[in-house]
Order: sequence, then structure tokens, then C-alpha cells
Amino acid sequence: MRRTVAIIGGGYGGVTAAKALDQDTDVVLIEPKDAFVQNAVSPRALVQPRWAGNLFFPYDRLLRHGRVVHDRAVSVDSGGVVLASGDRVDADYLVLATGSGYPFPFKFDDAASRAVRERLLATHAELAKASRVLIAGAGPVGLELAGEIKTVWPDKHVIVVDPTPQLVPGFEAQMRDDLRRQLDALGVDVWLGIRLGAEPPAEPGRAGSFTVPSSGGDISADIWFRAYGVSLDTGYLSADLGAVRTPEGRIRVTETLNVEGHAHIYAIGDITDIAEAKMAGNAMRHAEVVAQNIIAHVRGGRPDAVYQPSATPFVLLPLGPEGGVGQLPSPDGPIVLAAQAVSEYKGADLFTGRFAELFGVARDVPTAA
Repeated sequence: MRRTVAIIGGGYGGVTAAKALDQDTDVVLIEPKDAFVQNAVSPRALVQPRWAGNLFFPYDRLLRHGRVVHDRAVSVDSGGVVLASGDRVDADYLVLATGSGYPFPFKFDDAASRAVRERLLATHAELAKASRVLIAGAGPVGLELAGEIKTVWPDKHVIVVDPTPQLVPGFEAQMRDDLRRQLDALGVDVWLGIRLGAEPPAEPGRAGSFTVPSSGGDISADIWFRAYGVSLDTGYLSADLGAVRTPEGRIRVTETLNVEGHAHIYAIGDITDIAEAKMAGNAMRHAEVVAQNIIAHVRGGRPDAVYQPSATPFVLLPLGPEGGVGQLPSPDGPIVLAAQAVSEYKGADLFTGRFAELFGVARDVPTAA
């Protein structure tokens, strides 16, 4: 008898797990959005709207045997999932993969891809008419947006502000130095160790001239974006699972990615308490381990695949289609990538080809900035 696996969340980790489990189990992927959102495309789609076609991938070709339920999980217990519609999905295994929220335009709350596209187009129009752009947050997300803006509008004044005194701390000095060099060449003004005295009065992504105080002096701009502030949603866990949450709302997992105390329940991605960078690549690695363990158990074996967090932080940080920096782990130590390699790995197509293959669709990648 085939076992049922309910996967709650159709983001990077959820779709990877669903695809890997589809042959051996009855997969039920629960996701309110009408299409998978390839968030890596978001900054480029904002500045180049023709890229928006590569932001969304329909779920209808993801699974050959399983099914996708477009609904929201309101309660998850040890035996299954209660949906917002009132329906219930009972399951032999559960995979919690609800990910994290992040400010627009980097991630989206809307369930309808059409609404997201319309909002992106509206924000693009607002950004196009602004001459000075403030980005609050100098992590990879904020810097990617800065690079995309300067690629399309080299004459815009882009200032990035962050209270951290060092650019992308924790990475190799060689990579950080190259990042600073490229940002300077683009004309991105980076203020580190600087705190805003107040949020700008305008809504993020809405044009409107303003001046805000900061610990480094007043900053004037015509539009701003918030590139910080991760939010977690694990409040759907019922009483019998509530104790597995940390005070921060993350889910405690074992080395096999089981939810603590529950051999048939797994958690992957940003919601886990694993001490590592919360990024799509790690969520997809989690999913592969979970799929191995569930398949082993279904086949009568031991679910003993273990997740090993990378000892070395890694990143692919494009600055437009041709620029950027990267760092990859290796047994001999970190490998620092030049801009050309970052472009080949990610920057040129933002993984569009990879996800087109996963979802069984054809996609064209715009080639000109």
C-alpha cells in the first residue's frame, strides 16, 4: 500500500521534496499560491518587467502521481492537516516546508500570480521615475537589488545603509574586497555602521521625496526598499506539536531532519533551528535528505540519511547579469568566484533553466539588460 506524504509549503524545499517523493509515495503538496515563485528573479523582474515571465512556474506539471492542493494549512497535527476550506488531509508522513516571509519586492504574500505581476509593474513605474534610491539593508538581497538598479539605470543614485560595520561579514576577505570594488565601479554608495533614525515616511516601493536622519547624517531619496526583516509562520502547529517550536518560532529538528520526538514528521528550510544561512539552496538540500529518509522507511529500510550543514558559508551574489561575487565550499577550503563564474552559475539566467526543467516547461531568458 502506498503511503501518503503531506508537504505543507510549495516553495524551494517543498517542491524539491515533492518531486523526489512522487514516484514512491502519494504526495499531497499543500500550497495557497497558484504558481511557484522563483524569488531569485524578483529584483531583476522589478527593474526589467520582461523577466516577470520567469518569476512564476505553474505546479500542474510538477508531479506525475501526486497532487497539489491550493489551500492554506490552518492546523497541523501528528496525523494530518486541516485546511482553510475545512477539508482535512490525513497522512502517514508530514513535511513542514512553509519557509519564511520577507518584504516586497523580494517575496510576496499574494496567492495570485496575476496580482503579484501587477504590483511589480506598479512598483517598477514608481522606481523608474525616482532619481535617488535608498535601500535599507546591505545583505545579499539588498546588494543584488542595488546591482540590478544600476545595471538598468546607471545614472540613478543608489545608497545602501546597514548598521553592520562590515560588508557581508563571515566571508573571505578576497570576496568582500571584490564586492566592494564592483559596488564602487557601479557607483553604489554603501554606508556601513549606520542606523536610520526613523523609517522613511513613504511606503517602501512608493515614490515620494523624503529626508531621514541617520547616525551618519541626513539621507535624501525619492524611493526606498526594505531589505531586512524575516518573518516565520509556524503558528499552524497544533497543541501536540507546539512544544517543538523554539521561542523564536523555529522548529527543532534532529540530524535526520525529523521534528524532535516525531519519527514520521520532518521540517525543512528556513523554519528549522539549524544554525546555518537561511537560503534556497540549503532548503533544497534539506529536502533531498528528507526524501531519502521517507523512501527508505517506505521500502522497509532505515531512515538514517543525515544532514550536514556546510562548515563554510557560501553565496552566489549577482550584481546584474554579468557582475557579482561568490563563495563555494570545498574540502580544501572556500573557493572564491570571479564575476564571470557568478554570471555563469546564476547571474545570467537566475536559475531559470533549472526550474523550467523541474516544472516541465519551456522558458526563454532575456539576454539584453
